[in-house]
Amino acid sequence: MTASSFEPSTDYDSQQAERLSASARDHLWMHFTRLSSYQDSPVPIIERGEGAYVYDIQGRRYLDGLAGLFTVQAGHGRRELAEAAAKQASELAYFPIWSYAHPKAIELAERLASHTPGDLNRVFFTTGGGEAIETAWKLAKQYFKLTGKPEKHKVISRYVAYHGTPQGALSITGIPAAKTMFEPLVPGAHKAANTNFYRAPVYGDDLKMFGRWAADQIEAAILMEGPESVAAVFLEPVQNSGGCFPPPPGYFQRVREICDRHDVLLVSDEVICAFGRLGPMFGCDKFDYVPDMITCAKGMTSGYSPLGACIISDRLVEPFLEGTTYFPHGYTFGGHPVSSAVALANLDIFEREGLNQRVLDNENAFRSTLEKLTDLPIVGDVRGDGYFYGIELVKDKATKETFNDDEAERLLRGFLSKALFEAGLYCRADDRGDPVIQLSPPLICGQAEFDEIEQILRAVLTEGANKI
Repeated sequence: MTASSFEPSTDYDSQQAERLSASARDHLWMHFTRLSSYQDSPVPIIERGEGAYVYDIQGRRYLDGLAGLFTVQAGHGRRELAEAAAKQASELAYFPIWSYAHPKAIELAERLASHTPGDLNRVFFTTGGGEAIETAWKLAKQYFKLTGKPEKHKVISRYVAYHGTPQGALSITGIPAAKTMFEPLVPGAHKAANTNFYRAPVYGDDLKMFGRWAADQIEAAILMEGPESVAAVFLEPVQNSGGCFPPPPGYFQRVREICDRHDVLLVSDEVICAFGRLGPMFGCDKFDYVPDMITCAKGMTSGYSPLGACIISDRLVEPFLEGTTYFPHGYTFGGHPVSSAVALANLDIFEREGLNQRVLDNENAFRSTLEKLTDLPIVGDVRGDGYFYGIELVKDKATKETFNDDEAERLLRGFLSKALFEAGLYCRADDRGDPVIQLSPPLICGQAEFDEIEQILRAVLTEGANKI
């Protein structure tokens, strides 16, 4: 069966499908969605998933080239994860971890700590990545207040980086268009250069020198604000928005030195990059640095239940271990028993099936398969790491000229997003930086799925190039 062939649904006839689509249009507020897009066209409805594929309500099959949302590491339809959820719900469906504990949260915290580098041994559970970012910023502020440096409250992050939608996380986010409608935001969040080597203004092919320059821009931002006022630097191991910017050699080692010099905490935002997306359980291990905090979510449960966490250095916990001091922060569903049970079962799959090593064994094949697309005039750059890649689209390959706003609108939203989906590939066409196609398939994928992704992209991008 080809990716776009039909497999009639056993659950919905055409009238039921039409009714559901109409109901979605009238009642469901889809996230990050132009609601006007569906006034005259049906809402796509995904009914089920199996392995690396999802199926819509009409029975069409699509390769899930984004793992849902950088999330479904172990693939769709894993019965053992559903059974773990059902078993836990039948025993203890809910209890908060506000001054209490339950076995699954304890077991999961210990399990996560066994995978973290350095002394990151304390786990603060949330329900998602944005909440984990909020937690890290608030903890950094309170930590410095407790240690006699109350003016240290500002944060540094990178241009075009995405760190979440809560007010604090959105302030840390470096995408102006994502923030304009919600200003004023939390003050004290400042930006520095990212590691987009394809668009680097200098250094030619000297990636290491570029990395030194990019890291030094973080120090320049700290010095501009005053080290006495800066609490933390938030960085993704591979930056998502803008199209998967990997760090140059030595970049994170230099950033670690800078943070230590100025008594600034380094937060590794691994909401996407943790749990095998880059190969190791945590992305910081891929690039050999030890942060002070790790924020994570998504792949922790392979998306089968919502869960996030901020994993914290023992050093930062110390001021909270004495007297009446506590962290006045928490979430109703943080460390939810069912989600914790699912996460434990998910980590069992990682170990039993060797998913981390699978990514390390196949990452070069994924890269080389995608790099075949560089023969297309519209493909300017292929970049990323592990099972996490961006393909930058350009108007002129020789000059790296990008598309203007109108052209990007017509190319990405007017054609590519719909055409790729209709061709049987679910992925992301994104222009939060320069126009890119982003790919993040389930970790169970191999060469067959890589080839399918490349073939669909080749056909659709060739057609798209002819439309501009």
